Amino acid sequence: MNAAFLVLVNLLIKPFYVFGIERTVQERVGTEQYGLYATLVSFAYLLFMVNDFGIHYFNSRTVARHPQLAAKLFPNTLIIKVLLAAIYLVLVFVAALVRGFEAEVWGLLLFVALNHVLISTVAWLRSNVSGLGLYRTDSFLSTFDKILLIVICAVLLWTPWVPSGNDNFKVEWFVHAQNLSWALTAAVAFYLVFKNLPKPIRWRPNWALVFFILKKSAPYALAVFLMTAYIRMDIVLLEYLTGDEGRHEAGVYAAAYRLLDALNMAGYLFAGLLLPMFSSLLRTSGQSRGVGTSSAIVNPQSAIVNRQSSIVDLLRLSFQLILAGTLTLAVACFTFRSELMLAIYPKEGTAYHGEVLGWVILTLVPFSGAFIYTTLLTANDSLRKMNRIFLAAIAVNVALNLLLIPPMKAVGAGMSAFFTQGFVMAGMMVLAKKELALPFEPRQFYKIGAFVLLVCFANWGLLQLTGYGWLLKFCAAIAFGLFLAFLLRMISLKSVLALLKKQG
Repeated sequence: MNAAFLVLVNLLIKPFYVFGIERTVQERVGTEQYGLYATLVSFAYLLFMVNDFGIHYFNSRTVARHPQLAAKLFPNTLIIKVLLAAIYLVLVFVAALVRGFEAEVWGLLLFVALNHVLISTVAWLRSNVSGLGLYRTDSFLSTFDKILLIVICAVLLWTPWVPSGNDNFKVEWFVHAQNLSWALTAAVAFYLVFKNLPKPIRWRPNWALVFFILKKSAPYALAVFLMTAYIRMDIVLLEYLTGDEGRHEAGVYAAAYRLLDALNMAGYLFAGLLLPMFSSLLRTSGQSRGVGTSSAIVNPQSAIVNRQSSIVDLLRLSFQLILAGTLTLAVACFTFRSELMLAIYPKEGTAYHGEVLGWVILTLVPFSGAFIYTTLLTANDSLRKMNRIFLAAIAVNVALNLLLIPPMKAVGAGMSAFFTQGFVMAGMMVLAKKELALPFEPRQFYKIGAFVLLVCFANWGLLQLTGYGWLLKFCAAIAFGLFLAFLLRMISLKSVLALLKKQG
């Protein structure tokens, strides 16, 4: 029930935040100013690894397995977080100096970077909350910042309490609203963790433990950096390579990416649900190779085969579900891309916005598919081999951006994102097959191929229809895709409920 609640709340809150708050802010401040903000967010995020260093990944696993260590880890990890935050802020401004950002944007960059510090802090505090088994509290914290931000921005955007707020909204106000929201969330999370930690807590630092935590977190830090680099590089390079038009192009790209970000939420949530399931199956499979349960002792080979079958079944089900949903939405959004952008951004939307959206939204399919396989490989502790693929993805992404952005601008960045994510998904699929000896299933391959072709053909046919509004045809495209997914048994409501029940 907790997992179902978490999914439901996120499905209600995040879309409203993305389209109600973020979209309105962009329209109020203008494409160029929002493009500057989006560029600074991605620029500062490229160094997020220094700020985070994989601490919350290590902490989440360790506290969950050994909750009695939470009180010992907490004060020493807090020291690390403070030191890393200071180093991160210094490096952001060194990088900004090298990049050549004008002095006028440094104040905004500072508060954007502070947001990243606060986000990392909340993630670490939440890892303590979930590790201590306070899952309902963690669900509350996962949405608390967005609720606060919605309330604060609603006051700034739509009430007469702020003089000239409706006409002269500034992007700095949006950033400061984020600062306040994340700071309050961090304060609440700190109180909840401190309240539930085993007592007594010794605040005197244990430097041996500090270095141990850093050593154990390092592999996660590298993964965070590599993933951040190939995902966030597009908009930074776009702003840099397009000269005087850079911030406008970045704003157009951010407007298109907003829809991808909203739809991608399902992939993030799904990955969170699948990680403990894959971990449990892989752990039990590993145990069955040793002593394990009595059935494994009697027939260890049979136990291994059964667990392998369970992993394959869960992988097949999850991949089909995510593909059915994302492909249906992505193709429908691609088909009616211009109409969507003109409807979402009535003041500044153009056909060019639609062309950018076309490539960006197709990225949803490989992006979400990669979530499934990276979750499986993470559960299998294949981090080092995954990092090699992420490193290759950075090279692919930079090369494509340098090739495509100068002649095609934001459209080129969208194309680069699509092909890079496709490369990552293919690499993860090959690695998972090799690492876990996954079987090739021709029937599954043909089913997915038929689904892709039929969805594309249906959207093309709907586009040719005259006498009907685009919104009606858009809804019909989504309805047909979902109907086809049920018909081909790619989606099963019973299976989805079973997944939520296992996690909740």
